[in-house]
Amino acid sequence: MSLREECGVFGVIAQEPVDVAGITYYGLYALQHRGQESCGIVVNDDGVFCSRKDLGLVSEVFSEDTLSRLPKATMAVGHVRYGTTGGTSRNNCQPIEVNHQKGRMALAHNGNLSNAAELRNELELSGAIFHTTSDTETIAYIVTRERLRTPSIEDALSAAMKTLDGAYSLVLMSPQKLICARDPYGFRPLCYGKTQDGMYVVASESCALKAVGAELVREVEPGEILVFGRNGVVSRREHCGEKKKKLCIFEYIYFARPDSVIDGVSVHTARVRAGKILAQKHPADADIVIGVPDSGLDAALGFSKESGIPYGIGFIKNKYIGRTFISPGQNTRMDQVKIKLSVIEESVKDKRVVLIDDSIVRGTTSGRIVKLLREAGAKEIHMRISSPPFLNPCYYGTDIDSREHLIACKHSVEEIAKLIGADTLGYVPVSELGELTGHRNYCSACFDGDYPTAVPTDTRKERFEQKLSVVNKRKEKESEASV
Repeated sequence: MSLREECGVFGVIAQEPVDVAGITYYGLYALQHRGQESCGIVVNDDGVFCSRKDLGLVSEVFSEDTLSRLPKATMAVGHVRYGTTGGTSRNNCQPIEVNHQKGRMALAHNGNLSNAAELRNELELSGAIFHTTSDTETIAYIVTRERLRTPSIEDALSAAMKTLDGAYSLVLMSPQKLICARDPYGFRPLCYGKTQDGMYVVASESCALKAVGAELVREVEPGEILVFGRNGVVSRREHCGEKKKKLCIFEYIYFARPDSVIDGVSVHTARVRAGKILAQKHPADADIVIGVPDSGLDAALGFSKESGIPYGIGFIKNKYIGRTFISPGQNTRMDQVKIKLSVIEESVKDKRVVLIDDSIVRGTTSGRIVKLLREAGAKEIHMRISSPPFLNPCYYGTDIDSREHLIACKHSVEEIAKLIGADTLGYVPVSELGELTGHRNYCSACFDGDYPTAVPTDTRKERFEQKLSVVNKRKEKESEASV
């Protein structure tokens, strides 16, 4: 089991045919931190869809040659993926494309449906045949079903939202329109901006807008549908206010890029505040404060400012390897830690070190990082975590599907400190999370168990692969019996 979020979505619409594939490429590059399993771009050339999707990083899937094969056009959608439902396969690459009686559609999704299993079972019983094992295809099926009985694609999406439960930030492209929507809870971020030459851009984070020269207009509100077309931008708000806003608090702690602004709050500022809280609640006598790159650096700066202990650079990070949480399997994850971080010995040797990181899941990675500091000569290591302990599964796009592997469910803080080799350990208290953003409109169920939606009965990431395997075995037996 791994801790990791979700995906990143991107969309662009222009008044005249331009290199929308290149623009989307740069947008996805800025969102690479949100998904490193696969990526894809679908271009709309006057109603004709052209696409390129595959496993790998943006720079691996798209070259100058592959981008040049995608035509200049007025619209494109893009996606970077880390799957929280469905395995790593080319079939699960997004955006998903659908060709139905009323036209074509391409859909990119960030989040996780909490009622995906129920919806998929209902669709299969009605005759739907699934080609992927992600819940995004479930969304595509429901939108398509509604499109066949509604006058417009935005009406279809609005009708589908009555059925969908859980987290979804969507970018959808039809032959004539670019549409985006955010679930009524607003679990996952989504925003849009505009370039000086009139292009509209939709993205998971504002950092992707800046990457393509667009200025942030505003966040897409929870429950809102935005339609970009020949009439400019039309906002549909029939689902706004249906639920209490519950943005994932871990977006600020870890997922988002520090230069992004989410729901009006700077991610960098939120992380600095977390570090200040740690210094107040869990002070330490030390010589230097260091952060684990990348998401621990801002919190380390906050701890240093609040405590007066000098801030230093303790690690050099290999920029050409993905986040450790990405790796499926313990051995792979351990190998990545070995090559991902290197200690600057001169910074920590013979010193009492405050070590700041964003979270502890199993304790394996944290133990390895502490060991690296010990080997470099650190005298004391006081580990501080800019989030509370993980105690519960997440059903909204963070890949925590069981309490079984969460170290905080089995051990006290003191025991965890001993297991990872730290002298002391401290977390940001759950009660202080509101200080990170200045408001209480967030979901912290992975820390406190307060779920906004009903808890799913089956939470396994690859539950649909396992179901497909059972079906295939049954077919094999039937085939053998008929011979």
